[in-house]
Amino acid sequence: MLNDAVYLLQDFLDTANPPAHAEVQYGPRAEHCWNGDPTLPNAYSRLHYETMYLPKIMKRIAETAPTGADLTSWRY
Repeated sequence: MLNDAVYLLQDFLDTANPPAHAEVQYGPRAEHCWNGDPTLPNAYSRLHYETMYLPKIMKRIAETAPTGADLTSWRY
C-alpha cells in the first residue's frame, strides 16, 4: 500500500498548481522505509543521510535567502 501512495504522490506533485518544485525518489517497489539511495540497500544508505540531503538543503537555503543574507559565515 505504501508503494502505491508514493506513485500517487508523485502524480499529484507533477501536476500541482502552483508547481510543487518537489523531487520524488524511490526504488521501484523497494522495501518499506527505503532511505533514498537507489544504488545501495537500506542498511548502507541510512548511514549517509547527511551526504544525500544536506547539499539539497544548502542549495534551497541559498536560492530562497533574502537579499543581503549572510550565506557564508555558517558554512564550514
